[in-house]
Amino acid sequence: MTFQRARSEEQRAERRRTILTTAETMLTEMPVAQLSLNELSRRVGLAKSNVLNYFESREAVLLELVDVEMRAWVQDLADALREVDPAGSATDRGNQLTAAVVRTLKARPVFCDLISAQAAVLEHNISAEMALAFKRGMVGRYQQMIELVAGVLPEIGDEGAGQFIATASLLAGAIWSHACAGPAILAAYEADPTLAALRIEFEPALTQSLNALLTGLLPR
Repeated sequence: MTFQRARSEEQRAERRRTILTTAETMLTEMPVAQLSLNELSRRVGLAKSNVLNYFESREAVLLELVDVEMRAWVQDLADALREVDPAGSATDRGNQLTAAVVRTLKARPVFCDLISAQAAVLEHNISAEMALAFKRGMVGRYQQMIELVAGVLPEIGDEGAGQFIATASLLAGAIWSHACAGPAILAAYEADPTLAALRIEFEPALTQSLNALLTGLLPR
């Protein structure tokens, strides 16, 4: 695939969307660590230098993809939380909240892979301007999530909802990175059943962690 030079703002916006869509497709085939700017450029049909006219680095492409994925996930979560029975006990509503968070995250493996690499990888090799724009966008998403969580569990208030979201995002990224072990580690688990206690499965591990977190946040 080759492109003519983008001359209008509409063409530039379309080129940026193509780069993001291509990167997202690549992440269904490989982890974040293996996605290179050279391969992304090849698939888009642009020289690497031309891709850098639209995004300042590989990390900038992936950070913008975090924002795209985050918007979609927040909507998924909002849809899932409509099923929570407001007449249920705080414990029941908390369990339903946890189940919705885990279920909607598991359905978005690209998003989980991105947030697992966000702090250690993606938030490096970017400019201060890029960092500021990204974090400002995250504030808006964070506020949306506070409203969703507090709407289901008003007992913990906005402050508790904020603590839940901040900790849940850290847990999700960390657990995902361990759950998606490499081939050698998976082979080791298969070869030696005594290692089973070290193997982490994303859904049960995150569910248990989030339920424990909510137990601490709910008033006694």
